Amino acid sequence: MRPVDPRLLRYAAAARSFFLIGGGVALLQTAATVAFAYLVTQLIVRAIAGEQLPALAGPLAALGGVVVLRFVLAWASEASALRGAAVVKSQLRTRVLDAITRLGPGWLAARNSTAVGVTTGPGLDALDTYFARYLPQLVLTAVAMPIVVVVIWWQDWISGLTVALTLPLIPVFMILIGWATQSVQQKQWEKLTRLSTAFLDVVGGLSTLTVYGRQHRQAGRIRQVTEEYRGETMRVLRISFLSGFALELAASLSVALVAVSIGVRLIDGSLGLGVGLFVLLLAPEAFLPIRNVGAQFHAAADGIAAAEEVFAIIGAGAGAGAGASAGADVGLGGGVASAGVSDAQGARGGRSGRGGLRIADLTVRYGDTVALDGFSAEVPAGAVTALSGPSGSGKTSLVNALLGFVPHDGRILLGDGDGDGDGGGRAVTDGAGRAWLAWAGQQPKLISGPVAGNVTLGDTAPDAVLARAALDLVGGSDISLETVVDPSGGGLSGGQAQRVSNARAVYRARRLDCPVIVFDEPTSALDAVAEERFTAGLHELADEGRAVLVVSHRRAVIDAADREITLEPAHSGLHVDVDVDVVVDGAVT
Repeated sequence: MRPVDPRLLRYAAAARSFFLIGGGVALLQTAATVAFAYLVTQLIVRAIAGEQLPALAGPLAALGGVVVLRFVLAWASEASALRGAAVVKSQLRTRVLDAITRLGPGWLAARNSTAVGVTTGPGLDALDTYFARYLPQLVLTAVAMPIVVVVIWWQDWISGLTVALTLPLIPVFMILIGWATQSVQQKQWEKLTRLSTAFLDVVGGLSTLTVYGRQHRQAGRIRQVTEEYRGETMRVLRISFLSGFALELAASLSVALVAVSIGVRLIDGSLGLGVGLFVLLLAPEAFLPIRNVGAQFHAAADGIAAAEEVFAIIGAGAGAGAGASAGADVGLGGGVASAGVSDAQGARGGRSGRGGLRIADLTVRYGDTVALDGFSAEVPAGAVTALSGPSGSGKTSLVNALLGFVPHDGRILLGDGDGDGDGGGRAVTDGAGRAWLAWAGQQPKLISGPVAGNVTLGDTAPDAVLARAALDLVGGSDISLETVVDPSGGGLSGGQAQRVSNARAVYRARRLDCPVIVFDEPTSALDAVAEERFTAGLHELADEGRAVLVVSHRRAVIDAADREITLEPAHSGLHVDVDVDVVVDGAVT
């Protein structure tokens, strides 16, 4: 485990100023330490020589000033460390959230989101000890140790040589102990993550567990994981105490060698009292910073382990490139990113020149698995297009590709989805925004607050009239904009929450004049009457000149569409793009 991970300096710019300020404070602390030893030596030697108290008033006053200065510098060091920890944690959280956004929901779905939350939450909070205790001691060691050794050598080369030869023993002990404890510390962090994840998962699914009578079994599981964490923690504490004892013993023996040498030479008269006392007072200060580094190393290990995982996420996000962040402005289920911002793809220009959407040879892979293979289709403006197909046929992958959530091959073109086949249109490039697109996902994602805030999510200047109209269009006339909901949908029924999510996409489409709007299973929680009202609303959106794409398994929604795209699993290589002209007994012909 490296003392300071260089990625910390790269990902958190505040860490650089922290080290600069820490280095300056450490230099002043070292100077104050040397001055303290010198003044104490002078007072004792001059008192032994018989000088009276008035003659010692000057050194006494200087000594008091040095004591106060050391106290102020210690406070400044801790205050700087705590502030540095807060700023660095904020910067790292910002970077990791940006990385998760860039990686997209596809990346997060393959991981335990609770574990990611624990890492970026309580895990990064453990950096307080790393910054407030470990790093200041590390900086102080790098600054103070060589200066003190040089001063001792300057005053008495024998003592300086003894300190220089024995001092490396402590880093050697620290390295050996670090190797022995690194795996134990990592196991402890893994147990803590597992415990936190298990507890939060159980709390989240407590109602379901209670219905099926499985809550007591989960309590036993948490008890088992807690016991495992307790065992790992006790193992770490045992090693910490033993390592602390080893470091104290090595430092004490080293200082004892210096003291014995000074005592022998004081007796035979080859060393003066002033030099001997000054060196004897400074010798422990040469070992103290590095001993404290070893003592704080274990306390900072949790923060270091969490930082390792954070750096891995940030690195993965950087490797994903800008292409995976293209859908960042879509928001939760189609929120408004920045109302009034012009479309980078040039998709504005009024209904007559709006065009539609054309997908050409689109391929989506997840590792070695092909979810969508060479798919081509058109979603014309002014029409409702239904996307259907069995589970696993690639519907969600297609939507994620449109949103920019997953890397893909092929082209997505705007402005030529009108069915004329002239091959025109502007390509949506990797890293481009999605201001041309409004979207409502399968699962309603709500935030705490009134319905109005959920419908106008992301709009800095929300339009209440437009929000009301969006709710009415999707069949939410019975939902008040003032109704307060929580993130789990409390305050609304399942169908109402879905209509709020759908209204959010409609609001975005009209507020930003998005030429394309996508709904993913928008009626899964609606009854037949509400579903019929919603499908009528889809045609209202299409009549505004928009390309409307609705992903659905519901026959009523598919039958109400103007066109249908049927997807088959990627291995079959089949897809069908047909107009819905004749419907016989619910079947498309």
